[in-house]
Amino acid sequence: MQKKKVSENTIVKTEVCERFLTHTIASGVSLLSLLLLGTCSTKAQMPPTSGGTPNFVSQNQGKKSTSGMNQVTNVNQLSDVQPTDWAFQALQSLVERYGCIAGYPNGTFRGNRAMTRYEFAAGLNACLNRVNELVATATTDLVRKEDLASLQKLQEDFTAELATLRGRVDTLEAHTAELEANQFSTTTKLQGQAIISVNSGGFDGRRIIDPAQPPTANPITSQPNTTVLYRAGVDLNTSFFGTDLLKIRLDTGSGIDASPANAGKDNTAGLLEPNFGSVIDYSVKPPTNGDIEISRLYYSFQLANDFKVTIGPSFFPTDFVDFNSYAYLSFRDFSTLAFVNNFVLFPINGASAGAAIDWKPGNGAFSVRALYAATDSANPLQQGPGVIQGLSPFTNILYSRQFRAAGGDRTIDPSITGDRGFFGDTYQGTVEVEYAPSKAFALRLQYSGGELFKNRFDSYGVNVELTLSQKFGIFGRYGYGNFDNTDFGDIKPNYWMAGVGVRDLFTRGALAGVAVGQPFVVNQIGDSTQTNFEAFYNFPFSREIQVTPSIQVITHAGNQESNGTIVTGTLRTVFSF
Repeated sequence: MQKKKVSENTIVKTEVCERFLTHTIASGVSLLSLLLLGTCSTKAQMPPTSGGTPNFVSQNQGKKSTSGMNQVTNVNQLSDVQPTDWAFQALQSLVERYGCIAGYPNGTFRGNRAMTRYEFAAGLNACLNRVNELVATATTDLVRKEDLASLQKLQEDFTAELATLRGRVDTLEAHTAELEANQFSTTTKLQGQAIISVNSGGFDGRRIIDPAQPPTANPITSQPNTTVLYRAGVDLNTSFFGTDLLKIRLDTGSGIDASPANAGKDNTAGLLEPNFGSVIDYSVKPPTNGDIEISRLYYSFQLANDFKVTIGPSFFPTDFVDFNSYAYLSFRDFSTLAFVNNFVLFPINGASAGAAIDWKPGNGAFSVRALYAATDSANPLQQGPGVIQGLSPFTNILYSRQFRAAGGDRTIDPSITGDRGFFGDTYQGTVEVEYAPSKAFALRLQYSGGELFKNRFDSYGVNVELTLSQKFGIFGRYGYGNFDNTDFGDIKPNYWMAGVGVRDLFTRGALAGVAVGQPFVVNQIGDSTQTNFEAFYNFPFSREIQVTPSIQVITHAGNQESNGTIVTGTLRTVFSF
């Protein structure tokens, strides 16, 4: 009678185990759930009703291939496994009977971690090897026949996965050996980008005049030719601790020369209206005329989880503030200076030396960003010739005498250019406070202040974006500035732009946008107000290749009512690697 009862119990337990095995495989549950079969013949376990699915790593696997795993000889060594856990008895059996569990160095088991079928197969194979060792050493009393039969069946069922896993591991080891033998650096990643654009356009009317010159001085009367322009750069991104970044960028680009008066004239808008934001951003900012220079050299590190510091002798102020999901990157969305950043907020918008901070208290909705940027920081001269790089095009109009004096014009007193060096008389400080409760909305309040050739300036800005759905958003910027002692006296220019953006238009990953704005609204310069329009469609052929046709329309260029409407078209191709 007792034998019959034992037999009935065994049948019931076997049925429970088989049902549990079927449920587990169908649900893709972790290795431990299947290895519970090893204890089913002596103590049946039901599947969990709540909580996660514990992970499993065998002792031998920890020895041979899982660095960071430590052998466990008692289940109490696992600090995150409690006697009340649904799998405690199963873990205890696998640890104390078979020595088939490994823990992490901090004494945890991490039972809720998800795993793949390949990880399951590897763990199962390691446990089977442990069982075979016990059998081979004549400790067969520790391994029951029912356990061995169940495990052998599992091994047969996962033969294909084990064979695939062995092949993948062999391939991975071969690739790893090849990479180690030919690696560039263990800490540095190489990234690059090349932008190639075809640009064409023209104007109506008889001529285009420059607001910085008398109407009769050198007007443009002939239509510009089609051009091909480019920018190419390579980034060396180095991390020593995993949370820091040393960035070195080698950059080059097309153009006539690097002087502020000629920068960006390799495209129609840059030639016809180079002063008030119509020039293509990636044309005016990088080194020109094929010169290869270091345009980024800075080091970023974390002082805390929510506080980042950046210092360096060469960075762009717009790298750290005035972000916008729809209008910020000239290789991805809008191309021109008037739309990628707040135009009056950055009289210093090129390569500068300085420091920046990014503080996001508690990683919440608020962020505070600040920076200090100084041009010509490597020049110890108190006063002297030499064009100051990194200034926005409109500063060439506001302070034309200082530019000429810096360029060596002996008819002008060079002292008006101010001191050079890191704490010289041409610098900018910027503070931005952002409120972004979600990815759908962001509001940024901004202030910039400093000096241009010993002349004070202060600018204020607002940057807002709102995503109304996953694919449609609206955005805008507003700026107000105060610039002292310009060629036109003390002026207070305004700036505004607004637009709409559409994501995934016609294909996944695409981005389209339309915007309108007035980059430099000021009564003292010209007799009208320049208005810019731009539309683009970014089509991704792949993650590495994007093609973007765009069109730009400029009315009353240079704030001159007599200037005809300028229309330009650009076909931009971006290669990323």
